[in-house]
Amino acid sequence: MAAYSVPAGVCTNYFNIDDILASQEKVPCVFNAKVAALGYLDQSTTDVDLNVGTKLELPFWLARFLQKGARNIVTVDTPKTYKEGYRNIFTADPNVVDLHRLGPFFYLFGGKLLTLQLPDAEEIADVLLKTFQGRFRKIMDGSQNALHADLTSQTSVLDDQERHLFAAGQDSLHGFHRWEKRETEKLSTSVMVANHRKRKRIGAMPTAS
Repeated sequence: MAAYSVPAGVCTNYFNIDDILASQEKVPCVFNAKVAALGYLDQSTTDVDLNVGTKLELPFWLARFLQKGARNIVTVDTPKTYKEGYRNIFTADPNVVDLHRLGPFFYLFGGKLLTLQLPDAEEIADVLLKTFQGRFRKIMDGSQNALHADLTSQTSVLDDQERHLFAAGQDSLHGFHRWEKRETEKLSTSVMVANHRKRKRIGAMPTAS
């Protein structure tokens, strides 16, 4: 299979807190080289070093660093949530899945996985797109039809990016209702004008002789 081309949008955003948190998600790794004095990371052994073949779950940012280029210290496996079994569930009916329980950064972390040398990267990219497309209408319908309702049951199953989308839909709904009630046509004095008038009044006050 040809190498998968990583979209520019999955690059790391250093100043984005969601991106930082998504980079902490764990990925299963197998060590291809012996690493001295890090045996304590493997709770199943008392060895001082990490030996070849050791299996550990590492944060994404560390796994990517160890895998990158000529280092090739670890081989990264696909996390369970993105394996074929789960991909089949997402494909069958993405709306029944609690994405927040599977990982609050399902799409963001999934996009990061595309930067790794995974054999099923193309399938992961495809399921990310189809899952979002399959859930989009329900998310927007829910956000547009819940003006004063309790939203917990709807938002609790959403991924973090889906929650931002839901909130945007809610803002749009509230804005539309303000427009319907003509609340958007009410004019108010700007802060700059109010401050200018205040200064004029102070300047017009008589000074004590």
